[in-house]
Amino acid sequence: MQNKKKSKKTGRKLSARDLKNEVFKLLKRNARKKLNAKQIIRKLKITNSPDAVQHALEGLTEEGKLFSFGDKLYRLDRNVASGPVVTKEHQGIVDITRSGAGYIIVDGLENDVYVPAKHLMGAMNGDKVTIAVSTARGRRKPEGKVTKVLERASEFFIGTISIGAKYAIALVEAGGREFEVFIELDNLLEAEDGEKAVVKITKWPTRTVKNMFGRVTTVLGAAGSNNIEMNAILINNGFNIDFPEEVIAESEKLNDDLDEAEIARRRDMRNITTFTIDPDTAKDFDDALSVQKLENGEIEIGVHIADVTHYVRPNTALDKEALKRSTSVYLVDRVCPMLPERLSNELCSLRPNEDKCTFSAVFTFNESYKVTSRWFGKTLIHSDRRFAYEEAQEILEAGEGELHGELLLLNTIAKKLRKKKFKNGAIAFEGEEVKFRLDEDGVPIEAYVKERKDAHLLIEDFMLLANREVATYMVKKSKGVEIPYVYRVHDLPDPDRVADFGKFAAELGFKMTLDTPRQIADSFNGLAKAARENEGLRLLEPIAIRTMAKAIYTTENIGHYGLGFENYSHFTSPIRRYADVLAHRLLHKNLGDKTHRENKEDLEARCKHISAQERKAMTAERESIKYKQVEFISKHIGEEMDGHISGMIDRGLFIELAGSKAEGLIGFDKLNDAYDIDESRLKATGRRSKKVYKMGDKVRVRILDTDMTKRQIEMELMED
Repeated sequence: MQNKKKSKKTGRKLSARDLKNEVFKLLKRNARKKLNAKQIIRKLKITNSPDAVQHALEGLTEEGKLFSFGDKLYRLDRNVASGPVVTKEHQGIVDITRSGAGYIIVDGLENDVYVPAKHLMGAMNGDKVTIAVSTARGRRKPEGKVTKVLERASEFFIGTISIGAKYAIALVEAGGREFEVFIELDNLLEAEDGEKAVVKITKWPTRTVKNMFGRVTTVLGAAGSNNIEMNAILINNGFNIDFPEEVIAESEKLNDDLDEAEIARRRDMRNITTFTIDPDTAKDFDDALSVQKLENGEIEIGVHIADVTHYVRPNTALDKEALKRSTSVYLVDRVCPMLPERLSNELCSLRPNEDKCTFSAVFTFNESYKVTSRWFGKTLIHSDRRFAYEEAQEILEAGEGELHGELLLLNTIAKKLRKKKFKNGAIAFEGEEVKFRLDEDGVPIEAYVKERKDAHLLIEDFMLLANREVATYMVKKSKGVEIPYVYRVHDLPDPDRVADFGKFAAELGFKMTLDTPRQIADSFNGLAKAARENEGLRLLEPIAIRTMAKAIYTTENIGHYGLGFENYSHFTSPIRRYADVLAHRLLHKNLGDKTHRENKEDLEARCKHISAQERKAMTAERESIKYKQVEFISKHIGEEMDGHISGMIDRGLFIELAGSKAEGLIGFDKLNDAYDIDESRLKATGRRSKKVYKMGDKVRVRILDTDMTKRQIEMELMED
C-alpha cells in the first residue's frame, strides 16, 4: 500500500487525448506565460515523456490554439483569448529569422506578420508571397501562413555536395539558415563529394512535398576556399558577383570629358580647398568636403557628392542593373559593387587632383556656427587631398599638419551639429562593428572592435546635415501639394517590445522611463552612457537596438525617430546606394522654379525593392563576419578565453568571446547539472547545485573545435 501511495504522488500518465486537453487548459489558465514540455510536466505533475507532451504542443499549434516561439516554447495563441478571428490575404516580402521562422513585410500593415517556419510553404528570404493573416479582436500583432509564393528572390544557390546512393544533396547556408537541395545523380556535372557547386532550383517545396530539387550548373571545387565561401555568401543572398556583358560594355563607353556647355551648367568650385576622408582601403570616394571663409566673416562648407546621374541615365542597362542590385555589399574582404568598377572606382570616385562632376549641398554658417543659408546644385570640384580616417584623426589630435585649420574648424562645427541632434531627441546607440586584420591570403590574424573617433563622426555629421536639408527642401517645395520623394524613415518603437525590454533592463539593474517616445529616447541614451562605465550593461545595447523599428525607404515621410529628424533622406552615397541615385534625379528636377512629380506608386515600388535588397545585403555582411570570426577562432583551438553570457535557450548558453565578439553555444548537457531557464530568459538555475548563470556574467571558456561549414564554435565552460 505504501508503495502505491508513493507512486500516486509522483504523478499520473495521461492518454494522448487527455494530455492534449490538459495541456491546453494549463496554457489557457496561464495565458501570458511561455512554457516548454518539461515545465508543463512539472506543473501538471504527470509522468508522460517530454516527447509526448511536445507532440501534444505541436498538435495544438497546428490547430491554431497555441503559438510557438521557437526554442520549444509555447503560449496560448492570442486569437483564442481575444475572440473571433478575422482572416485577410496580403502580399509581402519574406524576411527569414535565425530560427527559420519568418516575418512578412506587408505594405499598409502596422506590424510585420510573423509566420512560423512550418507555415512558410518553402518561401525563402526576399521572396514575394501571398499570406493569409489572422487577427483577433483586441490584438495588435498579426500572424499568418504563406498561401502562395509569387516571385522568387533567387533561383541559384551555392552548396556543399554530398553524394548518396540514389540522390546527391547540396547543403546550402543562406540568409542565416540551412537547407538541403536534392539533385539527381545525372544532374551533378561531375561534382564530387564535398565540393562546392552552384545549384539551380528546378522544383520548389509545396504544401505536400517539403523537399526542393535542383541541378548543378557550375562546379566550384573543394569547400573551404576563402574565395568560394565569400562568393557563396553573396550568391546565396541573391547577389550576382559578375555584371552582365551589356552593362560592362555600356560602362566602358563612358568617359569623363566635359564640354564647355556642361561646364557652364555647373557651379565651378575647383579653386576652393576640398578633400575626402575615407577608410584606408576605400577606392570609391563618393563624398568630399570643401571649406572657405567668406569676406563677411561667415564660413561656407560644401558637401560634394559624386554625380552618378551624370553617367547613369534612366532605363539604360547600367541603370536597370543598379536598381536590381540597389546596394553595394561590403563583406569582410571584398565589395560586391552596385556599379561596375569603371564607374565606382574611376569616373565617379572623387579622387585627388582630378576634376570631378558632383551634386553639392553648400551651407553658409555664421560666427555662432548656425546655418544661415543653403544651396543645392550641380558642381565641379577638384579634391586637393585624400585623407584616411587615421591620418585625419592624428591631425585633429595634434592640432597641426596638412589642412589642420580646415579640419579643426569642421570638427568644431560638427560637434555643434551633434549636440543639437541629441538635444532634439536623437538616440546615441551604436552597434559594435567587428573588424579584421587579414594576411595576404585573406586569413584573419586579428579581430577587434572598430573605434569611432572624431574623424569618423565629423564626416557622419556633415552627411547627416546634407541628407536632412535635402529632404527638408523637398518637403517645403511641395507647398501643400505633395512632390513624391524617396525618404529614409524610422518609425516609433513598438510599445510592447520596449516594455519587455524595460523589464529586462530593470532585472539587470537599470531602470528606464518609457511612457513617451521622448522618454524612450532619453532612457536609451542614459543606458548608452551607463554602458560605457558598466561593462555588464553593454549586452543591453544590441538588444535595445533590436527593439527598434527598421529604417526603410518610402515615399511616406513619417520622419526618422532614431535621428530625431522630421525630414531625412539618403543623398550622400549614390555610388553604393540606388536610393541616393533616385534622390539626386528627383532633387535636380525640382530645383529653382522647376516642379516635377514622379508617379508615386512606381516610386514606392522601387523603394520597397531597395529596402528588401538592403536587408539582404546586411544579412550577407553579417554572414561574412561570422565566417571570419569562426575562421579566426579556429587558429586558437585548445586555448582559454574570456567571454560573457550573451543569450540563453533551452539547450544551453550562448557565450560571446571578448575582442573578436565570436559567439558559441555551450549545451547544458556539457555541464555538471541540469538547468532550468527562468521565464525572463535572463538566468538559468541548476536543479541540484542551485548554481545560477545570469545574462552578462563573465565566464572563462576553452575552445574545443570549430566547424567552418556550419559557422559554429564548440567550447566548454571552465567552471569554478
